[in-house]
Amino acid sequence: MSYEYSEDALVENATQQVLEEMGWQVTTAWKRESFGEDGTLGRENKSEVVLKRYLLEALKKLNPDLPENAYQQAIELINQRNADKTLARFNKEKYELLKEGAPVSFTNNQGELEKRKLKIFDFENYLNNHFLAVRQLEVVGELYNRRPDVIGFVNGIPLVFFELKAHHTDLRNAYDDNLTDYKDTIPHAFHCNAFVILSNGTDARVGTITSPYKFFLEWKRITEEEEGIVSLDTMLRGTCARPILMDIFENFLLFDDSGGEVVKIMAKNHQFIGVNKVIDQAQNIDELQGKLGVFWHTQGSGKSYSMVFIAQKIHRKFGGSYTF
Repeated sequence: MSYEYSEDALVENATQQVLEEMGWQVTTAWKRESFGEDGTLGRENKSEVVLKRYLLEALKKLNPDLPENAYQQAIELINQRNADKTLARFNKEKYELLKEGAPVSFTNNQGELEKRKLKIFDFENYLNNHFLAVRQLEVVGELYNRRPDVIGFVNGIPLVFFELKAHHTDLRNAYDDNLTDYKDTIPHAFHCNAFVILSNGTDARVGTITSPYKFFLEWKRITEEEEGIVSLDTMLRGTCARPILMDIFENFLLFDDSGGEVVKIMAKNHQFIGVNKVIDQAQNIDELQGKLGVFWHTQGSGKSYSMVFIAQKIHRKFGGSYTF
């Protein structure tokens, strides 16, 4: 049976269809990819997981009229690898770099040394970024080659990792047999990762690179009013619609290293919806005289993290010196 007609590929096809409906470009690399600057994805070889062609285009668009070496410094920083650090700690460092900007220095037109942080994403207009999903991208690790089902790139950065199984496959296998292996064999594919989606077409769960399987959670709703549905379609529309993905990346990821090891936390579905309802209220914060009202919680719902997400997003989006 050819790959295109395998049961696993049926779930990939469904994923491609939804992503394209939401404005993503989607391409298949396996057996079709050519290499070099003018190749399919602009990769020089199969070990590259940051698509420099699209990253350079974004850097120049978001940080215009800088010397070429400034852009190259940013690309080198994003691509930098360090074998001495854990994957989680490396991911935390890359996240801060991608979110806050890449620090570079260059000589300006006046002959002065200038330091600047280059924007990698447009966080003012989320749609002003380049969204590309690549199916069956072969990646070379130190010892093994692997071919992830789908990787979602934004401005050339691999932010979303999809592990997709056939309908009859227990989703736990996607975690135990596949994701765990990928993190061991091609860890650099996860250095910049925002989150991971596991699905067999019916069941679908989302988590981070540090999440044990029990913390890969369902995403049942896109709005609070909807009836909760567990499906790949709801998961994709609820986490990978382009504005939602960028909102999650910018405002709904946290790193907790209070226990020694770095733990990456992604907002749960109800936290994402609830916090954004508060943010909508905050648009009229002056009329409300600084009172946003009550944020309802239940035991075990993640109250503390919800408060951090609210504070983080208000400070980032509204500036000022609000207290909570």
